[in-house]
Amino acid sequence: MTQSATHTRHLIFSPAIRIFHWLRALSILVLVVTGFYISWPFLVAPETNDIQVQSYIRFAHLVFGFLLTAITLVRVYLFFFSRSDIERRSFKDVMSIKSWITQLKSYVWSGHLHKAGIYGPLQFMTYLAISVVAIFICITGLALYANVYHQGLGGAIWEVSNWFIALMGGLAPVRLWHHYLTWVFIIFTVIHVYMAVWSGIRFKHNSVDSIVSGYDYHKH
Repeated sequence: MTQSATHTRHLIFSPAIRIFHWLRALSILVLVVTGFYISWPFLVAPETNDIQVQSYIRFAHLVFGFLLTAITLVRVYLFFFSRSDIERRSFKDVMSIKSWITQLKSYVWSGHLHKAGIYGPLQFMTYLAISVVAIFICITGLALYANVYHQGLGGAIWEVSNWFIALMGGLAPVRLWHHYLTWVFIIFTVIHVYMAVWSGIRFKHNSVDSIVSGYDYHKH
């Protein structure tokens, strides 16, 4: 006796998107941990002159900061120019009042979610907002980097960084905004993980495993 498949699968996330997603997640994790340590180096006593731990932490922060910057730029490029338009199609739902109502109703257990692309309108706008935050936190990070390292890349972007720092009202406000945006990432990550798990339970598809395997499953 043969059994027919009860679900069909669709490739929604390309290998590039999945790789960059997890690299970005790793970068954010390392940057948050190292960033808080740089602001409060609790592993070394204040009276000691041992700066090696701080230098290692700073180096990791710089490496993953540049990684996050590169990934942010590549993801912007892929959104507009990737051969797959599944992300770009989501913009249709953003412009549809009906899609907004459908998604908001689905979040209160009323009806099902139907999307033109991979993201619902609320998801799309949330990811757009966090992408803008990512760009801004990278800019503030580069400005802080150029203020310390005056050769190489730091020297190349010094003039632009100096203009940006002046525009922000000085180096202190740039540091504060860099810190505030870190908390935006932390809050977003908590909500993002919760909603990804909740969505898989609520709709029985488009769950966390899709960003690992790339496939979404739909019942016949």
